[in-house]
Amino acid sequence: MKKTIIASLVGALLMFFWQFLSWGPLQLHRPAQEYTPKQDSIMAYLNSQFSADGSYFMPTFPKGASSADMDKLMKSSVGKPWAFIHYHKAYNANMGMNMARGFLVNIVVLWLLCWMIGKMDNATFGTIFAATLFVGFIGLLSITYTFHIWYQTSDLNAHLIDTIACWGIVGIWLGFYLKKKS
Repeated sequence: MKKTIIASLVGALLMFFWQFLSWGPLQLHRPAQEYTPKQDSIMAYLNSQFSADGSYFMPTFPKGASSADMDKLMKSSVGKPWAFIHYHKAYNANMGMNMARGFLVNIVVLWLLCWMIGKMDNATFGTIFAATLFVGFIGLLSITYTFHIWYQTSDLNAHLIDTIACWGIVGIWLGFYLKKKS
């Protein structure tokens, strides 16, 4: 149990450090956060249109629309502009709490992974490294890439780099630390 806790904490720190580099100094995710000089007027307009926090896809149809109405909207929208907006009435600048929550998630994720690795018979460095990368790719493909298929996110390449680098670094650590003695 002690070994799993140590592996999880160090792995979570490595993951957290990579996430800091990726979103901060390396700015890999900048394409998903582009600047527009029209942001003040856009935000003022959105604030006048939305009464509550929410995610909005446009164009779309109201709840309860008929299949015929949905089909008509989809056909009339082809080739025209569209938007996916995550709107919030108030900016939350509590960076410390968000970072703490992110780190706690990393600990839980790494503990779950370490628990699975602990169930492997004769786990070698290579097996642990590959399993760790596979977990990263499972998350990338089933969540990030599937979302991208529908909404064409601008930072898919950054998420791919994150998967390879972050889970690779963690996999090296776990492979060395958790490998079974022969």
